[in-house]
Amino acid sequence: MLTMGSLFDGIGGFPLAAVRNGIVPLWASEIEAFPIEVTKYHFPDMIHVGDITKLNGAYLPPVDIICGGSPCQDLSVAGARAGLAGARSGLFMEQVRITKEMRNADIRDGQPAQFVRPRFLVWENVPGAFSSGEPKGEDFRIVLEEIVRIKCDTVHVPRPDGGRWESAGRILLGTDFSLAWRVLDAQLCEASHN
Repeated sequence: MLTMGSLFDGIGGFPLAAVRNGIVPLWASEIEAFPIEVTKYHFPDMIHVGDITKLNGAYLPPVDIICGGSPCQDLSVAGARAGLAGARSGLFMEQVRITKEMRNADIRDGQPAQFVRPRFLVWENVPGAFSSGEPKGEDFRIVLEEIVRIKCDTVHVPRPDGGRWESAGRILLGTDFSLAWRVLDAQLCEASHN
């Protein structure tokens, strides 16, 4: 059975998707009181671990999947466009750090490579990420590269041939990595707790 940890949890969108797909949400990180109360109500067995900036992945219960939707204000076309250098959207790097710490703890504990966790990382954000940064779209390239560098810090993720990120795509990097992304229109997604 797959397990999941939810960073920037909000009101539990990732845990809801998890349980609907047979995945067990073990823990969530959120700092706002009201969203925490919402997830406690809907997911009473999920542990609330607090502020992402104060967590160490080596001490969190290991999970197969780490999900997170880092704050989007700095990437959004409606925002100041500070990109990943912005204080809020830059919190994405905390998701990367926690994932590395958790994987390194499994490696230190002698886990065989195929069992090192987490095996999957999901990042949710706004389409503005495709055009944020200089040159345009550099922030999205950095996100992809940082995700790959969780396992191998020498990998380089290239920009698309035309320089522009499409709303859906994939990159295969040898036999060790595959990346995929897709823009989903949130207004067409079911968001209610049943």
